Amino acid sequence: MTKVTVYGNASCPYCGAARMLLTKKAVEFEDIIITDDPRKRQEMKERSGSNAVPQIFIGDILVGGFDELSALEVSGELDAMLAGTSREQ
Repeated sequence: MTKVTVYGNASCPYCGAARMLLTKKAVEFEDIIITDDPRKRQEMKERSGSNAVPQIFIGDILVGGFDELSALEVSGELDAMLAGTSREQ
């Protein structure tokens, strides 16, 4: 399975929703909490171009936030991306 990274904070409801969706799908992911870590926040901004959370990556592909992750799930594309067989890879 392709590595998944979630940048977020502890109080963001969209971060929590993204974590819950990935957990429900039994996806292991790196959960990077940026709240009190300016270096991790800067890393997220450099990778994604955004200060908004969450920022979700599947492999090196920026998915975006929870809305985009959820849309991939609804379309069926999320499973393909996680398996590394997506057209976007």
